[in-house]
Order: sequence, then structure tokens, then C-alpha cells
Amino acid sequence: MKKFGLLLAGGIAALILLNMIGPMVGLLVSLVLLYFIFRQFLKTDSIGWKIGLAIIGLIVLASTVQHIPALIGVAAAYVLFLVYKAWNKSKRAPKSKENDPFVNFENQWNELRK
Repeated sequence: MKKFGLLLAGGIAALILLNMIGPMVGLLVSLVLLYFIFRQFLKTDSIGWKIGLAIIGLIVLASTVQHIPALIGVAAAYVLFLVYKAWNKSKRAPKSKENDPFVNFENQWNELRK
């Protein structure tokens, strides 16, 4: 039953992620553009060029704000990652010490010698 729940959550997260790929790419591109515009704004000394970069930066910032719902896609990717980790988690308990009397004797002998 747990695998079914993981499959259902993973399927829904995958559908949401596929639906949000376009806005996620748009958000990434606009954030990269905004970063380079900001760096160029800090480098320049010309007042006219600073005003032009500020106007271009505001336009790109408006584009970035438009793609904020892409964060849902990022959350879906994280949920998909968590489902993947839970799916591959091993249910086996770690091996306990063997009940072989010779191995137990050797372990106890080593403890006594310390």
C-alpha cells in the first residue's frame, strides 16, 4: 500500500513538473538576464546608461514576477526527489551478529584481551 501511495504522489508531482517546465525555463532565463543587467548597472559610470539599464531591469523584473508560479514546479521536482529516495529505501534490517558460537567466542576473546 505504501508503494501505491508513493506511485500516486510521484505521478501527480511528475504531471505538475511537466506542466510547469515552460514557466520554469522562463523564470530561469529572466533571472539570469536580471543578474547580468544588475552587474552591468553596477559597473557603468554613465548616468544615461544607468537609467536605460534600470528601465530594462524593471521590464525584466516584471517578466520574472510573471513566472513566479514556476515555483510550484520546483516544489513538484523536490517532491519527486523525495518519492524517489523513499522508493529506493531499503527495508532490510541490518544484519545482526551471527549466532555462530565460534564467532561469538572470538569476539569475546578480543574484548577480554583489550
